[in-house]
Amino acid sequence: MGLTLCCWLSDGHYKTTNQSSSAQSAFNPFSVAPPIRLAVLLDTPPVAPGHPRSQWSSTHLSDNLRVCPSGGCVSRARVEQSSDAVRAAVGVANGLHIWEVLWEEQQRGSHALLGVSTCKCPLQASGYTVLIGSDTCSWGWELSTNQLWHDGMEAGRYPEGGATEVLKVPDRILLVVDADAGTLGYVVDDHYMGVAFTVLPKGAELFPAVSCVWGGAKICIRYLCGMTRDPPDLQSLSRLSARQTLRLDTTHTGNVSFPPALQRLLLATNRSTPQVIVK
Repeated sequence: MGLTLCCWLSDGHYKTTNQSSSAQSAFNPFSVAPPIRLAVLLDTPPVAPGHPRSQWSSTHLSDNLRVCPSGGCVSRARVEQSSDAVRAAVGVANGLHIWEVLWEEQQRGSHALLGVSTCKCPLQASGYTVLIGSDTCSWGWELSTNQLWHDGMEAGRYPEGGATEVLKVPDRILLVVDADAGTLGYVVDDHYMGVAFTVLPKGAELFPAVSCVWGGAKICIRYLCGMTRDPPDLQSLSRLSARQTLRLDTTHTGNVSFPPALQRLLLATNRSTPQVIVK
């Protein structure tokens, strides 16, 4: 059964749960089918709020940035001629992980980068410049230009083979880090855009990170879920298969005539009901 489901999913039958609402997205034509482990993880309910990985670091950040008391949001002071960065409080050295980042488009301006870094990347620089992606220890996606940055150089457009014009990145972005494979990717408008970077150091602790120049910008982070490098369990595969086959709409739970326990299993999504992380 598990092998059959894996084959079924790998043949491209996986679809995100909000296809109807995201079909009109400018990112839709450039999306790719996620690998099976990621497909299951994208369909997994999030961990409970307050997880340690849902916090920005209160020590590893520019002096121009302030972390809110809960740790989930960081804001930039209204200063000029400065580029400022912050890393997450807790990184990952193995497993596949997803974070949600909320950053309003109107609060980005130029040099708005989202990515990952080790503990060694710079966190402040004079003037307006790229920080996340400025050295060998960080990898970033410039949201205002769609350019990828690493080692101080542009590393191409993202999504790969994307539109000739700059695509407007929405307020909500998912950061996908596969520390075992050494890859970084993004989910935009519920569409997986594929791997952006393939050269992340395996075994090194990697931290979600952002850098910005916009005065008053507020950037929030939440850890959604993660899994080990082991294959997904049969229940997770069955859940994903059933939800996609039945085309379940999680916004109309009253239309599903299943027993309550089965409804809870099939209708929980990574936008609502908490679930304990698989470590």
